Amino acid sequence: MSDQKVLSPPTRPGVRRLSSISASFEDMALGPSVIVPPEHMGKPSDAHETAAALEMAKHRLAEKKPTDGESTPPTPPTPPQTNFTDQYAFAFDIDGVLIRGGKPIPEAVEAIKVLNGQNEYGVKVPYIFVTNGGGKTEQERCLDLSRQLEMEISPGQFICGHTPMREMAQKYGTVLVVGGEGDKCRTVAEGYGFKDVVTPGDIIKDNRYTTPFRKLTDDETNHSRARNFGETEIEAIFVFADSRDWAGDQQIILDVLMSKKGRLGTRSETFDEGPPIFFSHNDIVWSTSHQLTRLGMGALRTSLEAMYKAMTGKNLISTAFGKPQIGTFQFATRLLQQWRKDTHGINAPPRTVYFVGDTPESDIRGTNEFNASEFSENQWYSILVRTGVFQEGTKPAFQPNATVDNVLEAVKYGIQREVDKNTRTRVQQLSQQAEAIAE
Repeated sequence: MSDQKVLSPPTRPGVRRLSSISASFEDMALGPSVIVPPEHMGKPSDAHETAAALEMAKHRLAEKKPTDGESTPPTPPTPPQTNFTDQYAFAFDIDGVLIRGGKPIPEAVEAIKVLNGQNEYGVKVPYIFVTNGGGKTEQERCLDLSRQLEMEISPGQFICGHTPMREMAQKYGTVLVVGGEGDKCRTVAEGYGFKDVVTPGDIIKDNRYTTPFRKLTDDETNHSRARNFGETEIEAIFVFADSRDWAGDQQIILDVLMSKKGRLGTRSETFDEGPPIFFSHNDIVWSTSHQLTRLGMGALRTSLEAMYKAMTGKNLISTAFGKPQIGTFQFATRLLQQWRKDTHGINAPPRTVYFVGDTPESDIRGTNEFNASEFSENQWYSILVRTGVFQEGTKPAFQPNATVDNVLEAVKYGIQREVDKNTRTRVQQLSQQAEAIAE
């Protein structure tokens, strides 16, 4: 590996610094990494400590076994000589909050700088990214965001909608993976450990009459794998990312759902023999560079449910991950708890997590419902921004704890709220001390 890709020695032991220009997925697969803009390769930026610490925390979580008990934590490393808080953290949606149409929202870069210590209090605050966007690995999303924001970021800071699907890789054999560009979703699924992954392109290559109005391009034909689907049983369907061909993908999904044990070319008489279907998220709409919101995976799910009902007379049973599903917030809590344990020796999550989102139906609903659930070990505080799906003049279906103009205002709001809380606590303590002395 060239010196241009890795700065040696790294600032945090075990974490490699890779240039956002030259880093490859092969480089990132070799171990814990932080993606670094070229101008910061010579000297770590203010963002390095957060990115590196969360990268190590996520790797430690992945190494844990479900049966692992809690033991006395090892002596944590000496914290950097900065005012790095462990009391609260931020979690961000990406599209509509930090990025819109592939470009940074104007206040996004400044907001991250504030969290990295460039604020009037000199405090550094940990932060993660929780996105329903699919079809890319956490490593690929990390590369994209590092280049877009021109900041140090690690894959450990990312939680994608399809991340929980990783845990199902050992449960199913042959699976149909739908959505995304080209063959990327197959790559993601195989990276998660799925051993036999097929795509709609494979099915069309086997029988070109499957989708009457869709013909594979030469590139799609080359990337599609030949097999006999008359002898293949598809055990589960995973929609990893937004469909690029609704008509063709829905036709194939319905064929599999209504089949006998996932065998194409068959049709169940009872419509209860097909495999289960899973969606990486359930967002009906999402924010793009278009002035109006665009249809998302949740719309595809709704369409499939309607067509399945019309064709079978039965309700389609399906499962969605991502926001607002509780599992996504539970994983985020575990990640932040591991970070706090590693850096401060405290085996508990930060007392407050500020979730900043633009979609009331997923971001705000998920945050509020998780906070009110029995599974929440701390406070999750929802902040809605006006730079994405939600627009001023409309009433959000799910009410946030706070509504602000943009992500920079959200960050300033959260930090000031924490400062005010600490001030009130300190005043109460001084008052109690004064009363005790008087007595």
